[in-house]
Amino acid sequence: MTNQNWPPNIYTPLQAHNLQTLETIQQRVLWLAMNMVHHANEIRPNPDGSKIGGHQASSASMVTIMTALYFHFLQHGDRVAVKPHASPVFHAIQYLLGQLHEGYLPTLRGYKGLQAYPSRTKDPDTVDFSTGSVGLGPVAPAFAALSHYYAQAHFGEVTSRRFIALMGDAELDEGTIWEAVLEASLSNLGNLLWIVDLNRQSLDRVVPGIRAGQLQRLFEESGWHVLEAKYGRKLQAMFNRPGGYLLRQRIDTMSNEAYQAMIRLPGAELRQQLTRVDGKFNPLLAGVVQDITDDLLPSIISDLGGHDFEELSSALAQADAEPNRPTVIFAYTIKGWRLPLAGDPLNHSKRLTTQQMTELQLSLNIPQGQAWAAFDPASAAGQRCRDMAAELYGTPTPAPHLVKAESVPQNVSVYVEGQNSTQQVFGRLLTTLAREAELSKRIVTVSPDVSVSTNLSGWILKHGVFSLQEVIDYDTVSNKLMKWRHTPKGQHIELGISEMNLFMLLGMFGLSAELTGQHLIPIGTVYDPFICRGLDALIYALYSGAKFIFAGTPSGITLSPEGGAHQSTVTPSLGMELPYLNSYEPCFALEMEWVMLEAIRQCCDREHGNSTYLRLSTKLIEQRLLAPTLQHLGMKELQRQVLAGGYRLLLEGASTDQPIAQIITTGVMIPEVIEAATALQRQGLKVNVINLTSARRVYETWRNRQPLDWLIPATERHVPIVTIHDGASHALAWVGSVYGAPVIPLGVDSFGQSGTRAELYHHYKIDAEAIAAAVLALQS
Repeated sequence: MTNQNWPPNIYTPLQAHNLQTLETIQQRVLWLAMNMVHHANEIRPNPDGSKIGGHQASSASMVTIMTALYFHFLQHGDRVAVKPHASPVFHAIQYLLGQLHEGYLPTLRGYKGLQAYPSRTKDPDTVDFSTGSVGLGPVAPAFAALSHYYAQAHFGEVTSRRFIALMGDAELDEGTIWEAVLEASLSNLGNLLWIVDLNRQSLDRVVPGIRAGQLQRLFEESGWHVLEAKYGRKLQAMFNRPGGYLLRQRIDTMSNEAYQAMIRLPGAELRQQLTRVDGKFNPLLAGVVQDITDDLLPSIISDLGGHDFEELSSALAQADAEPNRPTVIFAYTIKGWRLPLAGDPLNHSKRLTTQQMTELQLSLNIPQGQAWAAFDPASAAGQRCRDMAAELYGTPTPAPHLVKAESVPQNVSVYVEGQNSTQQVFGRLLTTLAREAELSKRIVTVSPDVSVSTNLSGWILKHGVFSLQEVIDYDTVSNKLMKWRHTPKGQHIELGISEMNLFMLLGMFGLSAELTGQHLIPIGTVYDPFICRGLDALIYALYSGAKFIFAGTPSGITLSPEGGAHQSTVTPSLGMELPYLNSYEPCFALEMEWVMLEAIRQCCDREHGNSTYLRLSTKLIEQRLLAPTLQHLGMKELQRQVLAGGYRLLLEGASTDQPIAQIITTGVMIPEVIEAATALQRQGLKVNVINLTSARRVYETWRNRQPLDWLIPATERHVPIVTIHDGASHALAWVGSVYGAPVIPLGVDSFGQSGTRAELYHHYKIDAEAIAAAVLALQS
């Protein structure tokens, strides 16, 4: 699939004058990045004495790569994820391009200043992708590239072009990377480019062995287009000399540790070590470098492709020429390039001294008294900065195509009676939403190979599975009505079993309006206990400001036969605590409908909306249990209270006496609570039942010092409380502190096990008998 909205990418070969201009620019970028870190650590006041940090060495290795990108290769519509530790380089470049005020340069890692790592939501300049948690930054553009093709296939126009990720080679240790590389839905993305800063060092060590070949093979075997920028043109010229193959063989077969140590030696010592192979002097190899002075030899032997503009330009051009699969470029670099600490195995957190900064300023031709200066606009470098700023930022980006929150209906009238689970209702809601033509075309569902068991089948059968090309169906046996169609117009994405990929996709599709210009409403499903397996990606997506919906289902020990490995207990706490996330645990079909529509409205509110977590279950709930409350409150008022976080559930024949206890619960525990309350009522003991559809919403209301009188009126504020949760008991225990009432929290505070639901409820003391006993215990 080609991009229909953009002219083809045009590769402009580098000319000699361009090379000199880029060299001038990269010197200024290097200086500004180093000075930002130096100022933050050595000049700016630090009253509490905290370590500031800033990664000068890791920034230096990226300077040439990022200069080549931002001042030669990138075009309007390209989206870039910057290596976390190269944050100072990114901000220096944005400053030279006129996208960041000079006043921010001294604020690196300061309050309301430049963030330690690039942040979409907190940096003053425009950041395409937040980075910081290593391994996630590269994966984000991959799923964003998929959202580009999805939006283009469904709506035609997109504002994005290519998606580029810059990463350190140590990031390839992260399993997140390989989960994405192996994901089939990402295998044909011709608009995706990864560039690996191969400086052979991680935080505390030189990466042992020679790993680049192994890593390249892993990418190749996964169908990626693999390129490398290994040696610079000066070193390549040495290889082309008579006997030069010996020099290349010597360096190619050298371990990372040996090479890093060698390039730090003075020229004479380097020559001696270079020309001795297996402990023996090699005269042929010595002849290759005999006319190179000792002063020049270290700079030639350390001339790697990641610091050579021509070599990088050639690799980038080859990447552009591959339209049908993602490309990865291994760019060999020196960590700490052009700095006194270049190649030092412990240089990750080292910083230049004030004297070394003075020497660096002289060597990079930075005028005294102009530490933060940009270029003279009349200079060649200044002109190049203006030209690239016009290319990248000069054309206004069209406003994204959005669904307005007010266009989402208040009700869709899902017909439900008898016994139904929230998971079943979730599936029916999706198929019912298909009637809302303008809304439903923006919805895309996704699941990590659990679509059928999480009730997505109806939606998938109606809307199909998204693929870049139409997939031929070779199955002539199965019922055609039950087959999944794979087409570019499909509205479901079926991932492999990777919760990290699920939340990365939800996050990037949840930013589609900002990244591609087309608003998508991503809705995912995942087994509730395995939210924890994707937690890092979920946090990343929320931190990035993405808006999406996910259903964790089935949940709790209510999934009784599955045992402790598949029974979630801590997920309610995650729903309570993660920023920018609304969480609901509905019980009845009406609640599920209203909550789902509110979650969609939240996705449509691009400025103030949050993502939404729905904790659902396969437990069948008798819908008539809601009837007395619905009749008492009326549909509109009940809906308001459900979305506010909870309501008082009325029992048939309940007295109007002062209650002896409040029983507060959420989700699927309602039937057990009603059973306990009814049993107490038969003994002449009045209790209130409060159903928290969203404990988080109620907590936030309390935290904001707003009254909770619709749940607990003033006359009942000191009535004792029993809380019940099919999850950790502390998730609701806090309600006792609202008005200082005694509380007994019931819940599941150890790992689950297999059994019948009744057996497990009894074992973990959350059945009706245990609930009633807790109420009575509060009276003693």
